Amino acid sequence: MLRCYRFSLMCLALTNDVTQPDPMVVTHSGRSVSLTCFCPSEMIMNVLWLKQTFGQKPLLMASSYHYSQESSYFNKFIKDFNKTKRLSVKRAEDSFNLTISKTEPGDSATYYCAALIVNEIRIAEGTVLYVKVVFDYESKRIFALQPVSESVQPGESVTLNCTINTGTCEREHSVYWFRHDSGESHPGIIYTNGDRSGQCMKSPESGSPTQSCVYNLPKRNLSLSDTGTYSCAVASCGEILFGNGTKLNVGGNQINPLLIVISFLTTAVILSVIINVIFCMRMKRSQCEHCAGTVDYILYENEEVTM
Repeated sequence: MLRCYRFSLMCLALTNDVTQPDPMVVTHSGRSVSLTCFCPSEMIMNVLWLKQTFGQKPLLMASSYHYSQESSYFNKFIKDFNKTKRLSVKRAEDSFNLTISKTEPGDSATYYCAALIVNEIRIAEGTVLYVKVVFDYESKRIFALQPVSESVQPGESVTLNCTINTGTCEREHSVYWFRHDSGESHPGIIYTNGDRSGQCMKSPESGSPTQSCVYNLPKRNLSLSDTGTYSCAVASCGEILFGNGTKLNVGGNQINPLLIVISFLTTAVILSVIINVIFCMRMKRSQCEHCAGTVDYILYENEEVTM
């Protein structure tokens, strides 16, 4: 059975028969998360969960026959399913959900839900799980720093940077860039450096394995749609850490010329109305005074004629 799965992995195909609604889930170490998978097709024979750690091959975690409540577990995940109970799956009529309790840094990976139909595995687009870890700067563990914000005008270019301290971790690391717009529910991966390729410099301390690496993300000919928060993330030694994020504001504090014209015209119209009202009131008052004088003169003439 396991050989069949390994062979089928060579024939993966994205499909709408199996869907994962959450492209990315971010949590803190120690919390629990549930990854959702919908598989309503009646042609499905088995449903599977696979885990792909960054830079490694996907591993089969669990499988279940369609319309069956029983599941089978594989590879190194058997212990967490059967003994520690840190992993669990729940089978329903049209879903196969994976729950991870007390998340650890090593849980950071891409999780794929797939369906076995004859000799083909139809796989969903996957859910990227990131487990955030609180790091101690003084212990020289891995961490990432980014500028807080950048303001540019449309059409200009900017280079975002991420400084990574690899700490005492000597293994290769990968860097990913994410963009999160205020109108989006989930950030999306926009670029990955893959294996380490930034400019790195070792610590001047004698015998220290600590080194600092700078990664750049050039953005050219920016438009208003590029506005958002850009975060870098580094994966190494079984851990992944997000940078604090750089808020890119395209347009900055520049005042729109159209708004200036509209404001000027609005002010001019208001002043014109006020001046006209004052002028009309004065004209009306002057006419009333003239009418009153005319009436007094007529009355005076009438009195003289009567006498």
